[in-house]
Amino acid sequence: MIAFITGATAGIGKATAEIFAKNGYNIIITGRRKERLDEFSSHLKSTYKVDVLTLNFDVRKLKEVETAVNSIPAEWKNIDVLVNNAGLAVGLSTIQEGDIDDWERMIDTNIKGLLYVTRTIAPLMIVNNSGHIINIGSIAGKEVYANGNVYCATKHAVDALSKSMRIDMLPHNIKVTAINPGMVETEFSIVRFKGDEDRAKKPYLGIEPLKAEDIAETIYWCASRPAHVNINDIIITPTVQANATTTFRKS
Repeated sequence: MIAFITGATAGIGKATAEIFAKNGYNIIITGRRKERLDEFSSHLKSTYKVDVLTLNFDVRKLKEVETAVNSIPAEWKNIDVLVNNAGLAVGLSTIQEGDIDDWERMIDTNIKGLLYVTRTIAPLMIVNNSGHIINIGSIAGKEVYANGNVYCATKHAVDALSKSMRIDMLPHNIKVTAINPGMVETEFSIVRFKGDEDRAKKPYLGIEPLKAEDIAETIYWCASRPAHVNINDIIITPTVQANATTTFRKS
């Protein structure tokens, strides 16, 4: 079995690669940070005795995606699971004060990147008449919140694309699942606040957020269901979070 995981150098993507490798999958890990990819690849190989293929590219750049996927050796092309994990939030501002560069970075990564990777991998699955595409969305794709405008819009797009993919993939026996996490403490806030670690800690003060491993376990559970079972859509939050805007914080 082979799992292809984008954004695998940190957070949810890294935890997902770990749990699939632990369960005997050979892993294709992708990311922009080659040094991290190589280090993680060595860890997975030595710890779990699985084969690992690293692909160093930026999901935002179509030519890089196509070149990387086209370079996959024949024995790696029978991909069973695609986890479209690469994604981010940048900035937290009103629409009238938004940074256009931040907008484009989110749109290019969260929407176009997911599309580019799916467009190159889905045909490989169709040839085999089997596969499972798992898209990592967000609770922000189900609701909106103040100053989340463009990020929320990109994750609403992921929600719509997951539903559409499910229809398109139906004749080809390919499952499509959307996982929509609430508050998960990873590099997410550090990226959103552009390296300001003090500000990045504030959303998690007084609560116990989800961990990357919590989402990875959910992803693997979805992928490990029997062939006739597809988990269409999951929203997963920490116990202290009711929705996108309501949390219970300890004083």
